[in-house]
Amino acid sequence: MAAHYQTISILVLVWVVYAAIHSWLASLQLKNYVAQRYPRFMPAYRLCFNALAIVLLIPPLWLTYTLPGPVLWQWSGYLWWVANSLALLAIAGVFWSLRDYDGSEFLGLRQWRGQVTSVEDQEEFHISTLHRFVRHPWYSLCLVLVWTRDMDLPFLVTAIVITFYFIVGSRLEERKLMVYHGDIYRRYRAQVPALIPLPWRYLSATQADQLQNDAR
Repeated sequence: MAAHYQTISILVLVWVVYAAIHSWLASLQLKNYVAQRYPRFMPAYRLCFNALAIVLLIPPLWLTYTLPGPVLWQWSGYLWWVANSLALLAIAGVFWSLRDYDGSEFLGLRQWRGQVTSVEDQEEFHISTLHRFVRHPWYSLCLVLVWTRDMDLPFLVTAIVITFYFIVGSRLEERKLMVYHGDIYRRYRAQVPALIPLPWRYLSATQADQLQNDAR
């Protein structure tokens, strides 16, 4: 039992450190500081942010798959088909939704090529198909992928931490979006749930187009 507590403590600590660094690097406060003190670095900020996010993700993922722990449950029978079908749909959803994102800006290539020094995102307010149903579709799809896996103790800890971070991180992200887009984003936020689709809260295609037109 003591070994299990140690496993949990180590894994939670590493994930918390990752989440803290990731949130700090994504914060408006740090971006504004860099823009004011080191404006020449800003065109490369997004590229460096993405690279660090990937590198810093290696330790917690490595621990998740290498730390010992008891198997808590495994999908079997028809539930195996259900779980893995949902996982495949989540992966397909992520790739399908890529068409609605500006990959160049997401990666930071547009900012680098254009030598953009501003803090704000360059994309205009846009509501994709999935954004009509949840405000953070990639988070939602990643949660489906995480919770449809077989669970041992380290993976369960990781799943819980990721879920908690997505909840907190989505709220932090929305603070920035409200700074960038103002009242339009507040109206959107009032009509669409954050992570879990709700049958009574979504935007029709017409409503989404109206919001986007109001943002222009």
